[in-house]
Amino acid sequence: MADRKKKRSQRRPPKNRGGARRVFNLNIGTVIFGALFVYMIISIVIYATTDHIASYQVLAGALSQNETYTALVMRSEEVVTASADGYVNYFVGDGEKVGKNSTVCSISPTQDLTSEQEPAQQDLSEIKDQASAFSKAFDGSDFYDVYDFKYKMQGMILSQADSASLAGTLCSAAADGIVAYSTDGYESISEDDLTPEQFQNKVYQRSSLVAEGQIHAGDPLYRLIRGETWSIVIPVTEAQSVRLSSRKTLEVNFLKDNQTLTGSLVLFSSGDQKYARITFDSGMIRYCNDRFLDVELVTTTSTGLKIPVSAVVSKEFYKIPSKMATKGGENGSTGFLKEVSGEDGQVSTSFAEVSIYAEITDEDGESYCYVEKDSFQDGDVLVQPDSNTRYTVGETGTLDGVYCINRGYAVFRRVVILDQDEEYCIVKTGTDYGLVQFDYIAENGSSVDDEEILY
Repeated sequence: MADRKKKRSQRRPPKNRGGARRVFNLNIGTVIFGALFVYMIISIVIYATTDHIASYQVLAGALSQNETYTALVMRSEEVVTASADGYVNYFVGDGEKVGKNSTVCSISPTQDLTSEQEPAQQDLSEIKDQASAFSKAFDGSDFYDVYDFKYKMQGMILSQADSASLAGTLCSAAADGIVAYSTDGYESISEDDLTPEQFQNKVYQRSSLVAEGQIHAGDPLYRLIRGETWSIVIPVTEAQSVRLSSRKTLEVNFLKDNQTLTGSLVLFSSGDQKYARITFDSGMIRYCNDRFLDVELVTTTSTGLKIPVSAVVSKEFYKIPSKMATKGGENGSTGFLKEVSGEDGQVSTSFAEVSIYAEITDEDGESYCYVEKDSFQDGDVLVQPDSNTRYTVGETGTLDGVYCINRGYAVFRRVVILDQDEEYCIVKTGTDYGLVQFDYIAENGSSVDDEEILY
């Protein structure tokens, strides 16, 4: 019995007496979790404190740097006045062409234009066909077309009737042209009369010439526009005048109907203000009732690869005369012969293969290759093949470019800027060591360094 108690007492763990520490058992899962937690904390801190490189995908696009103006319309026109008192009957629609001696309207002593002559059956059929066609095509939103149709029908009746049987005085066009039934006082304006205040069309007023009541001799009847030649005049600043001075023709987009015409350009001055006059030989009939038109001068339209201006940086290269270049190496690549000194002091030449980013001819007609500065050092001597001509490396030049980040590190790519505004620029496609569509570049070129690993 005593032996059993002794054995049980030997199997019991000793009691923790006198405040002795327990042994800590390290769990491998806890270690891994802790390491991952620390890694996450460090990664978050690094991400929060590091400057992030925003990327931009290069796409083909266009940059239109065109300015919008309010232009004043000038044309050969005159206001025709009534020769007698009475009531006006119109036979030509507003904006329609008329020939010389064609009847535009009549002035009769009464409001009704009467004729004792009955139209022939064939003439009645033509009038019915015209009325039916107008009825089918009529749109209620274009109610003013009704008046044009009215004048057209009256003109048809007039042309079919004997003019001697019609009551009133017939008014015929003195020349070929376009008839318009509005006036604004600008009909006889010339270039010498122009002032900047005339282009403030907030006070501009146009009066209708369609008379509903009795008129008197000398009152305006209609406006006759002669010929298809017309002009728009635009006030320009000194800087705008300089930009336009080299142009003889100019493309103009009319914002009213988004139509485009090309006209001849002339710059002139009236007082202290400079103006641009653009003359056209077609399209006037569309704007025969307009004195002021909002237009866009298409002065610059460039297409290519569209990139942010912020992405463009300048990089320095060595400038080496193109005549020093040669072919060599296993692949027949382009490079230069560089003088090297051996251990015995003997001077020889060694072919140095380089990447030529550009070949540019300066104002003196000398052509230079632009090569990476890592390819040589200041003072290196290059030898022209089959000649004793030597060139010491040292002269530098700069090229515009961006940093391409397709592979996770920054690689300089040259760009040739065709046009730019405050936000974007258009660069030439197909440039050696340049960009292609869908490349990714650093949106802010100054935020990265050459060959910097980004991710």
